[in-house]
Amino acid sequence: MNRINPLYLALLLVAILLMVIFKLSSAKSELLEAKEEYKSTLALVDELSALKKVYADKNKIKRDLKRVLGNSVLKNAQIEQHATKSSITISSKSMDIKALNYLMGKILNSSYNITSLSIKKLSDEKVSLQMEIKW
Repeated sequence: MNRINPLYLALLLVAILLMVIFKLSSAKSELLEAKEEYKSTLALVDELSALKKVYADKNKIKRDLKRVLGNSVLKNAQIEQHATKSSITISSKSMDIKALNYLMGKILNSSYNITSLSIKKLSDEKVSLQMEIKW
């Protein structure tokens, strides 16, 4: 009478087996979720690193802006530049339409972080420009 019935042991082992199978399936689903999250995080990291390469190189941005602003089309535009530690402000009180089109074509087709842009029409051929580019 002091012995344990082998049927009870078998039922206990089956119950433990069912619990282990349940835990295993939940661990598998958690693993799949973690893999999906890892893939999305990896895609985000790739995108952010590409954006950092484009926007974070301050010296390249300065060099490109200097090259664009030094063009002969913009010589008569009377462009003033005010550089700070984190940005540059470009302004002109009187700029002709040809120079504005050239400048906007070069600036907007490049990867600059333009924080403010203001263009006011002074006459049919002249405009004033105020623009700030951050890095």
